[in-house]
Amino acid sequence: MANGLASRRIRAVALTVAVVAGTVVTGATAAAETPSGSCADGWEASTIVSGVGNLENLDTDGAGGFYVTGIADGFLAHIDADGKFQKLVTGLDHPAGVRVVGRSVYFLTGDGVAEQPGTLRRYDIDTGAVTILLTELAGPNGLLELPNGDLLFSTIGITGPPTGISRYRPSTGEYTKTWSTLPWSNGLALAPDGKSIYADNLTLRIFRVPLDDPDNPTVVAGAPDLIVLPDDMEATRAGQLFVADHIQGAVYQIDPATGAGCTIITGLIKPGPMRNPPDGATSVRIARDGDAWALYVTSMDGTLHRLRPPAGIDLTPADPRR
Repeated sequence: MANGLASRRIRAVALTVAVVAGTVVTGATAAAETPSGSCADGWEASTIVSGVGNLENLDTDGAGGFYVTGIADGFLAHIDADGKFQKLVTGLDHPAGVRVVGRSVYFLTGDGVAEQPGTLRRYDIDTGAVTILLTELAGPNGLLELPNGDLLFSTIGITGPPTGISRYRPSTGEYTKTWSTLPWSNGLALAPDGKSIYADNLTLRIFRVPLDDPDNPTVVAGAPDLIVLPDDMEATRAGQLFVADHIQGAVYQIDPATGAGCTIITGLIKPGPMRNPPDGATSVRIARDGDAWALYVTSMDGTLHRLRPPAGIDLTPADPRR
C-alpha cells in the first residue's frame, strides 16, 4: 500500500476511535457489541487470483468472472471465469465501489481518503468507452444498485463535511447529493425485504436504512470485534449479512434480526514484516459457483478469495435479480 494512502487510512481509524468514544453521534440508537465467536467450521477457502494489487471492490459479471477495482494502483480490471486478470482502465484516482448493470460497469473514483474530488463513471463492456457521470463527489466509496435501477453510493468524506449516502438515476441523470444523512458511510447492501438497505459507517455499526425514510436509520449490529473497520457487505435472502473487515482481515456472518455475529474467516491481510493497517478484506459478494452460491472476497493482499459454505448455509442473494 502506498505510504500516503496508508497514513490517511490510519487517520480514518483514529477518527473511528473518537466516534466510538462519543465524540460524534449519529442520532440513531446505539446497539450492544456484536459477539464474535468463530463459525468457520465447514467453510472452504480457495484463491481465484493473487498478486494483482490492492483490491478494493468487486461485482460479478454474471458469467463466472468479476470486475474489480485496485485502489492504490488505480485500475478497473476484469477477472474471467478461468482466473485471467486484465486491466481495462488505468490511471484512476483511488477507484472504489463497482457494480455491473447490463452491459455497463459503474464505478467510483476518489474514495474517502483520496486527495482529489470523486467521480461516478460508466464503463461500456462492448466498446471500452468510459463516461464520467458525476464529479466533485466527497469521498465516494460503496456502490449499490437498487431494484428500480437507481444507484446509491456512500461517501466517507473524512477530508470534508460528511454528505451521507447519495442517489443517482442512470435513466434520467437525476442526482440527489444527500439522499440519506447517515454520515461517514462505507459498505452498502440490499436487504431481503427489498424495501431497505444495510449500511455501515465509521461508528463501527451496521444500520438498516428504509428506502422510503432514509433519514431515519436504525442500528442492527455493533462492532463484531474490539478493533474493526467494517467495509463492504452483502445479504442473503434468508436474512444473513456477510461483512468484510478491513482491520482483522476477516469476514463476519451477522444476523441483523438479533445483532448476533460470528467470524467465518480471518487472516485476509496484506503480507509484510510490519503491518500498516487497515490492509485487510475490503468487499464481499455472493456469486454463482457452478450450480451453487459462494462468497467472493477482495483484499488488500491482492487476492480474490472464494469461500464455499458448509451444508445448511443458504447463500441465495437478497437481490432477486441475481
